[in-house]
Amino acid sequence: MRFVTHALCLAALLYSLFPPCFAQAVRDYRANPKFRTAISDGKLLAQNQEYDLAIASYEEANEIAGGKDKGCLRALIDLQITSGNYDDAIDTAHAFRAIATTTAEKSYAEATRGRVLFLQAEPESGSQYDPRLLNDADTAFKAALSLDPKNSSALLMDGEVLVHLGQIEAARAQFKACLACIKPDDPSYGRTRRFAEKPALALQQMVPAFTVTALDGSRFNLDQMNGRVVLIDFWATWCVPCLKELPHIKEIAKDFAGQPLVILSISWDEDEQTWKDFIAKNGMTWPQYYDTDHRLGQLFEIEGLPSYFTIDADGLLASESLGGDSDIEGKLKKLVARARSAQPNPTHTEASN
Repeated sequence: MRFVTHALCLAALLYSLFPPCFAQAVRDYRANPKFRTAISDGKLLAQNQEYDLAIASYEEANEIAGGKDKGCLRALIDLQITSGNYDDAIDTAHAFRAIATTTAEKSYAEATRGRVLFLQAEPESGSQYDPRLLNDADTAFKAALSLDPKNSSALLMDGEVLVHLGQIEAARAQFKACLACIKPDDPSYGRTRRFAEKPALALQQMVPAFTVTALDGSRFNLDQMNGRVVLIDFWATWCVPCLKELPHIKEIAKDFAGQPLVILSISWDEDEQTWKDFIAKNGMTWPQYYDTDHRLGQLFEIEGLPSYFTIDADGLLASESLGGDSDIEGKLKKLVARARSAQPNPTHTEASN
């Protein structure tokens, strides 16, 4: 990246000319009001999905830091990937690698490079993944793992790359190694376990893994739905189309009670108390989550409200829609029927015993 590269060059020049005062300046940059403002602005802009402006704010903060703030560089990488600026993300990963001091940090930089190469390898339409970029991604992940063999992200993503390269057993080995490095409560545990059992699932369109605590205190882990269908509903009390759809969602919750279906409503409300009062007043008894920083919205690349995602019992994305979907109940019936048929028959099990 232009700003990151210039900042690093300027840092080297200043240090060679004025080592004592420059070192002091670097130590003090976190107390600089301009640095703190740029960081604050960057976070707010990212939450509002104004990614180009957020990137500019973090670049400004990192320039003030002499190009050596690891937090800024990590934030820049995430924002550049989210906004599709893959070449910039690789440049920033190189900048991070240049100032990394631990093997874990160096491993992170290499894994990031692999992640971006994997994303670049993905076809825009129905064509095949680019094998050259897939091999480059595999090399980057292997470099990350040579530095930190327990880098779970590198293990998981390298497994996915190897599946796309047709190296199924090598992929299975990476997925199993990843399982050994993470705990069962990790958001990606269930998915990694399924990949280890059936690597070909990694070729399908999976919904982003996440774990949240709902308003009622229940814990929702997308990858631990145990064979249930999931309907995710992004909404807000200020969204008029969402309010028109609410009776439909309430009807679905009632009609599918006791069946292998879980509904999670994710709110983008600005005022938490308004959200809570609305839920209580309207009897919304299924799991509710307040997406304060739009983190889940960014994961799902939400462009408007209401947005619906139906996920089958294997965690695969079955459908997504923006606005009202008159056929959502029909889709759910088919998915739920399939989920029920896949469940073991207790009567048959007892008889066979």
